[in-house]
Amino acid sequence: MRVGSMVGAALAASLLAACAQGTGDSGETEDVSYDSDATLSGTVEVMGFGAGDEIATVRLDRAKEELGDAKVELIEGDLDIQQFLSSVASGEPPSLVYAERSQIGTFASRGAVVPLTDCIDGEGIDTSVFRESALGEVTFDDEVYGIPEFNVVQLTQANADLLEQSGHTIEDVNGSDWDAILTANKDLMAMKGGDLATIGYDSKLPEFLPLWAKANGADLISADGRTAQLDDPAVVEALEFAVSVYDAQGGFGEVKALRDSADFFGDGNQFASSTLGAMPMEQWYVNVLNDVSPDAPMAFDTVRDLQGEPIAWASGSAWAVPKGSPDPEAACRMARVMTETDAWIAAAEERASMRQEEGGLFTGILTANEEADEQIRAMAPTDGDSAWSQAVAAMYEANDHTFSMPANPAGDEFEQAWQDEVNKVLTGDAEPADALADAQEAAQQALDEAWASWDDQ
Repeated sequence: MRVGSMVGAALAASLLAACAQGTGDSGETEDVSYDSDATLSGTVEVMGFGAGDEIATVRLDRAKEELGDAKVELIEGDLDIQQFLSSVASGEPPSLVYAERSQIGTFASRGAVVPLTDCIDGEGIDTSVFRESALGEVTFDDEVYGIPEFNVVQLTQANADLLEQSGHTIEDVNGSDWDAILTANKDLMAMKGGDLATIGYDSKLPEFLPLWAKANGADLISADGRTAQLDDPAVVEALEFAVSVYDAQGGFGEVKALRDSADFFGDGNQFASSTLGAMPMEQWYVNVLNDVSPDAPMAFDTVRDLQGEPIAWASGSAWAVPKGSPDPEAACRMARVMTETDAWIAAAEERASMRQEEGGLFTGILTANEEADEQIRAMAPTDGDSAWSQAVAAMYEANDHTFSMPANPAGDEFEQAWQDEVNKVLTGDAEPADALADAQEAAQQALDEAWASWDDQ
């Protein structure tokens, strides 16, 4: 290991330890001290959020209006976890933080963010409009620590021409029949000069193991977030299947090399260039494809479990208030406005108008707000015959059938444990059952240690 990496790791460990003990004298997290009559002023410093498109700017402008004399200062770019934890440990945190929902449980357990009961009550935030899976992901030890924002789900996305030429349909690759996927994979793939020229099916490992496991009836972690279930036979079977897709194409290395060579965000993407048959992929890629290659031959469906039911692993972002926030009232108000129904509708209307002016198609927006989603769904084409209408319809159907990982105090360590071992399988250095047994041991140890630290507070 390089010296810089060692110093960085040591610093991160010390910061996490500090946050585990809390940043106040008591070593415990506290609810936001919310004063509904407080005069909002000063600067609301926001870490992790960037106003890069109209969906962000429309909502941000509304928030600025409701913040009165308070000004908003964005520390743009993805959240730097080390920087954030350092700011909390030093007693100089930002007012508000924008993070992945999967990080909220860890932040909460380490005293870096605070429960939002008073914030929710004071701002009148209606938590009943949030999707159960999204709210569950930011609820740690029965306390809500985050206000969920966007939602991300997966769809089955495929090249319709390749499917037709190989004698298959979208139903053969939507996940409802794994044998059908394996057959289609062999028929869709193509070799040229001894090298893989067209990926038949990409099962998207390592990141989509939770999706394949759930499709096979298994969860990687217990509902209370305390027990790893990585060595469950159904998880092992799911990994064996997803890896076999690659083995039939010469191994993961061959598929990854061709995957990485694609012009993923351009008009030469793998679907437009007919170098990929099908894959599960996040719904935001539909918007990319429609923008850069609207004439690509596409077919879409939800991802389905082995009973043929739609399924999606939901993830996304959330707003949280750091321990010691200098402006908790302004932070709460901004979180409320950024996620309320009216703000989402205004943002969607702006995007739809812009897409119409550009001659493009409005493909919808997925949020953690069910009320907003239902209204936005009516603005998007879901009942037409085009592939893009099918994509939008599948996106909203998937959003109604989601699961998520429960909040826990060792989210990163848990994910790292199974991803590291899956990568060993992909490189041929371990068998699925052995790899997941090792992952189980490492993940459970991380969970036990993190929960023990929290329970002792």
